[in-house]
Amino acid sequence: MKAGTRETAAALTGFTVGVTAARRREELTALLRRRGARVTEAPALRIVPLEDDAALRAATERCLAAPLDYVVATTGVGWRGWMSAAEGWGYGAALTAACRDAEVLSRGPKATGAVRACGTTETYSPASEAVDELRTWLLARDLTGRRIAVQEHGAPLPGLAAALRERGAEVVEVPVYRWAPPHDPEPVRRLAEATARGDVHALLFTSAPAITSFLEHAETAGRYDAVLERLRGDVLALCVGPVCARPLLEVGAEPVWPARGRLGAMVHLLTATLPDRNRHLIPVGDRTLVLQGNALLLGGDEGSAAEEAAEETEAVWLTPGSARILRALAEQPGWVVGRRELLRRVWPGQAADEHAVEAAVTRLRAALGPYAGLVRTVPKRGYRLATEPTARPQAGTR
Repeated sequence: MKAGTRETAAALTGFTVGVTAARRREELTALLRRRGARVTEAPALRIVPLEDDAALRAATERCLAAPLDYVVATTGVGWRGWMSAAEGWGYGAALTAACRDAEVLSRGPKATGAVRACGTTETYSPASEAVDELRTWLLARDLTGRRIAVQEHGAPLPGLAAALRERGAEVVEVPVYRWAPPHDPEPVRRLAEATARGDVHALLFTSAPAITSFLEHAETAGRYDAVLERLRGDVLALCVGPVCARPLLEVGAEPVWPARGRLGAMVHLLTATLPDRNRHLIPVGDRTLVLQGNALLLGGDEGSAAEEAAEETEAVWLTPGSARILRALAEQPGWVVGRRELLRRVWPGQAADEHAVEAAVTRLRAALGPYAGLVRTVPKRGYRLATEPTARPQAGTR
């Protein structure tokens, strides 16, 4: 869709959202687009199933070689994959019986649901969904000579396995699937570039390894510092839960996550949070326009909650550069913003001159159509919105 194109507004109209998930990406993308967002799909990892892998079969046979005392289920998809693979090898009934005779620990509601679906009841499931709590629970018991099966979730859990072995347990690590780099790294690199430029308003993550992979791709592209600055500032990082968020917390970002780790809950939280972070009201005569992300909303009720955005509201999509110029002017309605200040705000750290500002303003006016007169030129000084001043100018404006 070209800049300046009009469409019906929805709750996330104007926002560009990066989706890094591989699994259930289509479902998540559909939920976002249904709410008006533009979505950049860039799977940071891919899941490699190991149903036919010799390591999984060998681990399953080790589990069945003697009774298990504890079984740790870390993910629902992993648990179901393990049970399915065992069934295919003719071990299904024996593995189910072995798990029923053991004490099963499940990491969170998804793993718990998968455990219960095969007729097994969990002994313990931490509310935080953290592996650390599973480890604490196990280490509080006498593990000498105990046999413990640990279903891994995409990567080995050396810290857990080592701690259990130090207490005298025999640990069987079950690698049901593993994370691998994406087949095509180019979409992730492009998403990192767009994030660094400020063209992305939110990034959604459904696993901690995906965050690590995204940051590694940003570093490979030479954009790590710029991406990190955005994640610590104006780009909303939304994670499926606190365990997923850890890599971002460790680098000083402040991600958010829903109370329940579900895709629908993620999208609901995004819809409730993102518009308030990136919305500016522009009074024009007896009406108020709303700059939301990269779109100008015409005719909506700015007092409505995002979820209740009126379907009849018209939206004009702008280029990211045009939206940043309009946002800079909207933050000081009626006051003159100099060209140098616009250069600093719109093209931070980039090679651009005042001619770039003039060209961007021309594109902005073309996109605004009948509202082109909203952006006024103040000769030899800069630009301002054609509204009454409502605040004193900030440093850097005149």
